[in-house]
Amino acid sequence: MDVTADSLIALAAHHELTRSADRLIADVERCLRSEVPELWEDPGMARLTSENIAEHVLGALAGLEHGVDLSRIDPPAADVERARRLARHGIPVTVMLRGYRLAQGIALDRLLEVLSRLTGDPELISAATRKLVATTTGYVDRASEQGVIAYQEERDRRLRWRLSMVNEAGLRIGTTLDIARTTQELADLATEYFADLAIVDLLDSALHGPANPAQRQLVLRRLALRSVTDDHPEPTITPQQLHTYPDGSPPDRALTTGRPERHHPDGSRTAEPPPVHSTLVVPLRARGTTLGVAQFSRHRNPDRYDDEDLLLAQEIAARAAVAVDNARRYTHARSTALSLQRSLLPSRTPPQSTVEVACRYLPAGAQAGVGGDWYDVIPLSGARVALVVGDVVGHGVHAAATMGRLRTAVRTLADIDLPPDELLTHLDDVVIRLSAEASIDPDAVTEATDMGATCLYAVYDPVSSCCTLARAGHVPPVLVPRDGTADILDLPPGPPLGLGGLPFEAAEVELPEGSLLALYTDGLVEARDHDIETGLALLRRALDQPAPSLEASCDKVLETLLPSRPDDDVALLLARPHARGDLQVASWDLEFDPAAVSRARSSVSEQLSTWGLEDLAFTAELVVSELVTNAVRYGRPPIRLRLIRDRTLLCEVSDDSSTTPHQRRARVYDEGGRGLLLVAQLAERWGTRHARHGKTVWAELSESAGVPAFAAL
Repeated sequence: MDVTADSLIALAAHHELTRSADRLIADVERCLRSEVPELWEDPGMARLTSENIAEHVLGALAGLEHGVDLSRIDPPAADVERARRLARHGIPVTVMLRGYRLAQGIALDRLLEVLSRLTGDPELISAATRKLVATTTGYVDRASEQGVIAYQEERDRRLRWRLSMVNEAGLRIGTTLDIARTTQELADLATEYFADLAIVDLLDSALHGPANPAQRQLVLRRLALRSVTDDHPEPTITPQQLHTYPDGSPPDRALTTGRPERHHPDGSRTAEPPPVHSTLVVPLRARGTTLGVAQFSRHRNPDRYDDEDLLLAQEIAARAAVAVDNARRYTHARSTALSLQRSLLPSRTPPQSTVEVACRYLPAGAQAGVGGDWYDVIPLSGARVALVVGDVVGHGVHAAATMGRLRTAVRTLADIDLPPDELLTHLDDVVIRLSAEASIDPDAVTEATDMGATCLYAVYDPVSSCCTLARAGHVPPVLVPRDGTADILDLPPGPPLGLGGLPFEAAEVELPEGSLLALYTDGLVEARDHDIETGLALLRRALDQPAPSLEASCDKVLETLLPSRPDDDVALLLARPHARGDLQVASWDLEFDPAAVSRARSSVSEQLSTWGLEDLAFTAELVVSELVTNAVRYGRPPIRLRLIRDRTLLCEVSDDSSTTPHQRRARVYDEGGRGLLLVAQLAERWGTRHARHGKTVWAELSESAGVPAFAAL
């Protein structure tokens, strides 16, 4: 029988298949391990590649032996899976194509060697060689084409998946401005899609101030931990625990260099594989600052992380780092504003004998931030007390700072005993001036230039049981009589502070003993789920309920109107007045005559004896003598003397003159000019307050006043 090229190829394939197929497979595998090591880095990929080599070699030799056209032989099904795995691991497709050509070359060399041993006919060998090269090349081209198609499909799918993952990360990470929740959202997303265990650590310095990853030793706080199973490797560090990483460890390198890396723990030295066989270590960097490190590990998924996984983790971590940095900056700014707000509010209201007070301040929720609400309790002359509640427009540090400036202005204006309507007029001028100064400042932000405020100012007089109130665009107060129902006081509204040109009006209200006056800001009664009218009704209902103390009443009001964190900050001031009756107040009308001075001294001495304050008699007589003398010499009739027994002894002398007395330095031979100096030395405090008609000069004496103070003169 004539030997043809096809029959010669079949003989050579049969010879190779029956005698040295295993050796050919081993030679191909050895070559590929040397020339294309990328196919052997992953254990699963290495196993699949070995199986593919054997299937390709045996299938091709069997086809050549039986004269089957290799172009009709389908490559092994696992070949497609290997191409997809290459795409998932980010190995270039050229590695797969090079592997095909190297394997084809080794197989051709072996078959050509066999052909030369089977015949010496050069023409037949040449024809068989041409036929063999064409046949194997067609087989390799078909396998390569199928592999490239599978590779590209998997590559496109991976790109779409990665883009969807990055997009989902932007939607799910950073939903709030809470640092712990943001890091937990990162861990949750990672374990849901590409990690079995996710750990997020932040530099402790980044949580409490500017991050400084260059320092040694880096102290971190475990913020988030999430695993897909309950049997994950038990962490040695619990959430919120401070810890450090050893020098040179993957997390330490990521923190110091700012570069991510893959880490595959080596289990070759132990009898059992390590519980975590692949880890991605990615630093969390935002705006050029390293904030912490995230670690994504696999212990259940058999696939190792590759470069594609590392790139995905970087993109997600970058978005998470920006969200963490935003939350960190907001938390720091909010903490600063809250600290400023707290420092500018009274840490505790000074105890007053004529008014019992209870106060609360609640900052707004995390989204709104700290605002400019404030309250104050200011002792005035004559045992009177000023009650103040105000609200500055806006939130943040600027609102808190403006609040502090207005509170200081109110205390300064209250110190000169201005009536409520006049005080608000001056405060309006202050707001207008502050707004004008901010508007011409090129560095001022919008919140600083758009300045506005509301205020309610009330002065309670325990002698007359009368309260004078004025408001500037503020919500009205609520009055609860001892045995009555809470009612909203109908006060003249007045414009908000900062408008200018419009007057403020005051109203007088009687506050019986045991009644309750509630001053508050609009954040207490306004909310997203109800209007101000509903809030006022809830406030009245809460104040109607009996409570053992004012503090309990405050808590009840907040619990009723604010079941959750408020949308706006809230200031609440509850006051219960205590009147001063006839047994604690004594007054006399004096003649406009120098002889009235001696009668005033006698009246004071008798009254102090009645009150059991004989120790203060000498000092009080001396102070009253000087004040009455000044009124007779420089004032106008009528003259009135009043003593009020409170925590201290209050001495007041009123006349119809508007001239304010002032201390002056008397020369050695001057006969006068020393009276007010004596009063200032003997009294704890003294001053002048003006009324619609005339003035009152007052002095406050305590048990420590007396001969020692007089001797110091």
